[in-house]
Amino acid sequence: LAFFLLQLVSGGVLLVERGKCKFTKKAKLAEAAGASGILIINSGTSFTRWSARRTKRSLTYTYPQFSCPKMQAKLCVRFLQLILGVQLYSPDRPVVDTAEVFLWLMAVGTVLCASYWSAWSAREAVTEQEKLLKDGHEVSLTVEGGGSSGIVDINVISAMMFVVVASCFLIMLYKLMSAWFIDLLVVIFCIGGVEGLQTCLVAILSRWFTSAAGSFVKVPFFGAISYLTMAVSPFCVVFAVLWAIYRQFPYAWIAQDILGIALIVTVIQIVRVPNLKVGSVLLSCAFLYDIFWVFVSKSLFHESVMIAVARGDNTDEDGVPMLLKIPRMFDPWGGYSIIGFGDILLPGLVVAFAMRYDWAGKKSLRCGYFLWSASAYGTGLLITYVALNLMDGHGQPALLYIVPFTLGTLMSLGWKRGELRNLWFKGEPERVCTHQGYLQMAKPPPAAAAHDD
Repeated sequence: LAFFLLQLVSGGVLLVERGKCKFTKKAKLAEAAGASGILIINSGTSFTRWSARRTKRSLTYTYPQFSCPKMQAKLCVRFLQLILGVQLYSPDRPVVDTAEVFLWLMAVGTVLCASYWSAWSAREAVTEQEKLLKDGHEVSLTVEGGGSSGIVDINVISAMMFVVVASCFLIMLYKLMSAWFIDLLVVIFCIGGVEGLQTCLVAILSRWFTSAAGSFVKVPFFGAISYLTMAVSPFCVVFAVLWAIYRQFPYAWIAQDILGIALIVTVIQIVRVPNLKVGSVLLSCAFLYDIFWVFVSKSLFHESVMIAVARGDNTDEDGVPMLLKIPRMFDPWGGYSIIGFGDILLPGLVVAFAMRYDWAGKKSLRCGYFLWSASAYGTGLLITYVALNLMDGHGQPALLYIVPFTLGTLMSLGWKRGELRNLWFKGEPERVCTHQGYLQMAKPPPAAAAHDD
């Protein structure tokens, strides 16, 4: 501090900044205001390590810099006022973050699109089975189509294992977080993004290019692949590779969001919750997981593990790639508003289940469960952002607010309508099995067959 003051004596003005933002943004604001020095006051106590990670960037600026924790800030500023003129500079943040509004729309829109695709696929599978039964073919009566259609139904055990696997993966990210590990995550994300983007594009384009979608060719190690898939795959690969190379550019977040949304939609279409019991176990485990690694982990690791991983600490990145993000457009402090894949994917599985249930029972939007569960998800996410702003930007576990709204709405409606048992165990509404008539028409009665003999 003494060396810092000696450099400021000739300048006469000290610029004091308060707030949380990137070091580069602070330096640019200070330089634009004509400060002879910058004093950065951090709201936490572990500012020394934070400042050390930004050392390479801070050396590009010639004016002196000094950092101190918030606890020492008042004493430091009072001392400086005795010998220098101190100018307090702290631009206000906007009341409503436009980036959070668009991020909310992206998350809710992703859940709606994924739910519609999941319900449409389930209905197509049921229609195909009924057609085969009507023609007299012996087929399985499983509605979802099983493994032949690539659909995976999770069970209670796999839902409970989510906490263990996700926690181990999060600790690995926290302990191994570095530049090379981020590169590894980028490669993994690109592979998943290519698969998701390819699946979405093929599903959309197959309506116009039916002949290309229905024609297949055998490819070594991959099996039968349609011509449409082969035509779309190079574009998806190039798109992901270009994002990986230029991911630090200002507009690279657009490509990251496209890949992330395509991946989430594909996973919700493939992985399905068979009933509300499994969905409740899954979201309850995710609820506890989110709270523990955001709040409780501070007492064990001296910082929030979830937030540290999301920020991409110890790297030059703005965070891990497994999240959607939008830059804060009208915020003078800059930065990104983000949401993790799990905050969209896990509730989206339950919302998609509600839509499949409505379509199977031919329920209207008002009498069904999808509209109410989707509204509950949107409300929970909205309250998450409200809490985030009320808590002065401190990270909040989104599932803390989303899970009670989503599960509470489905269970309350199911209990009120007398369908909670079907929702909880069967996952299907009560309906008449029409295939029995087809089977009776295809086979003669046993008595008649004996008489003929």
